[in-house]
Amino acid sequence: MDDSGIATPTRIIVFDTTLRDGEQSPGAALNVDEKLEIARVLEAMGVDVIEAGFPISSPGDFVAVQRLSQEIRSCIICGLTRARKGDIESAAEALKGAARPRIHTGLGVSDVHILHKLRTTYERALEMGVEAVRYARQFVDDVQYYTEDAGRARPEYLYRVLAAVIDAGATVVNIPDTTGYTSPEEFGALIRGIVENVPNIDRAVISVHCHNDLGMATANTLAAVRNGARQVEVTVNGIGERAGNASLEEVIMALKTRRDHFGVDVAIDTTRLYPISRLVSNLTGITVQPNKAIIGSNAFAHSSGIHQDGVLKERTTYEIIDPKDVGVPDSAIILSARSGRHGLRHRLEELGYTLDEGQFEKVYRRFLEVADKKKTVETRDLEAIVSDEVEVFFKETFHLDHVQVSCGDHSIPTATVQITGPDGTVHCDADHGTGPVDAVYRAINRVIGEPNELIEFSIEAITEGVDAVGRVTIRIRAHEPVNGAVRTIFSGHAADNDIVVACARAYMFALNKLIAARTDVTKA
Repeated sequence: MDDSGIATPTRIIVFDTTLRDGEQSPGAALNVDEKLEIARVLEAMGVDVIEAGFPISSPGDFVAVQRLSQEIRSCIICGLTRARKGDIESAAEALKGAARPRIHTGLGVSDVHILHKLRTTYERALEMGVEAVRYARQFVDDVQYYTEDAGRARPEYLYRVLAAVIDAGATVVNIPDTTGYTSPEEFGALIRGIVENVPNIDRAVISVHCHNDLGMATANTLAAVRNGARQVEVTVNGIGERAGNASLEEVIMALKTRRDHFGVDVAIDTTRLYPISRLVSNLTGITVQPNKAIIGSNAFAHSSGIHQDGVLKERTTYEIIDPKDVGVPDSAIILSARSGRHGLRHRLEELGYTLDEGQFEKVYRRFLEVADKKKTVETRDLEAIVSDEVEVFFKETFHLDHVQVSCGDHSIPTATVQITGPDGTVHCDADHGTGPVDAVYRAINRVIGEPNELIEFSIEAITEGVDAVGRVTIRIRAHEPVNGAVRTIFSGHAADNDIVVACARAYMFALNKLIAARTDVTKA
């Protein structure tokens, strides 16, 4: 990419919107520190553009864009706006200090958007778009214009809008399939039509932003690349509004694996795909389905005897991607309680974790707890431990010291908890419930007293066997919005050999996250 941010003909620009569109998944809200942690990995991967948020939408989003602008130096940092002066001014202010700032503005172009959402005329909508681009260019040199719902727009009108905003100074034009409506053939033809019918299209990069409502987001994105798109907008794990977005890992690996077919390059360190997938999953509380392409737990698993035989003889018989190329760990060192600090640190470094001494000691203590209960500690166990002990980007107000339950088919499930409060006071309380987990949550509520509703609860075995580490992911809904914003849903996760203990820790994680957001507007 040259200094202007424009790609060479065979170079695809990777635009990651995990922190903006991905965060719009219900319950996936991230605080500023969590966004910054993800952004650092995206930067290390070689992502070209990070859409950091929608600055005018909330104080938290404004601060997130501001922090990323200050701390992420090798990526373009992008702020989303509507085609309104106030939005554009807010984005420009948040982007101050960015090495390479971009304002992303735009309007709908389909009949339903213009007539029913905007309630205006086609000509007025075009004028508003031109005015927005011109105004944004007063603050930054790099302006991206989105033509919302382009997949359902009249092509001739879309061509006119694109020509006008490029003349006004847009450097990138975004063609979104906002509702996931189109098929690959249709979307590819739409991009080809833009290349052939917009006279000044050579002055801007064509970007595509595809949603997955009909399961075709990745296919539509790839069809667009085949027909002239040179920027792809993606999210880690494909998270996003409704059914989600085109998946970063799927699009990148398709382009790299089938370079012979697509004829383009992407400068991404693919060995970081698996680690960032797990990071985003842990921080958002959105689990990755086992059969998810590229990074699902079954993506490189072979259960069929025929397949196993083929892979053992020659990996490429049933694997078109080497697992190591996407960062899927292949454990060479077996860890046990006797491995010691050196062995553990070596394995963590192999997995890409760089921990300071304080973080390492917390992980080591948890590792010993797990190793005392299991013969060997596997890679997935370690990932769960690190997630619990290190990937916490908020202040813990209440700490769970102990949990004890009593239950059975002829007894009332009862739980006792000991919790240390913010002032160091130790609280001990008990309650009963319909089951051990319900009893634990009721006991915790008696101590903390933060009104909420448990809306999602899931348990999965991290590894196999009766001694498996179990991972619990939950979501709770606050009874009222936090800091006056719309955010009400908070996720929590935890892992432990004792599933009831994991349930208690996950609930405490979510409650502490809620309390932290309530007390600090920058984490809302």
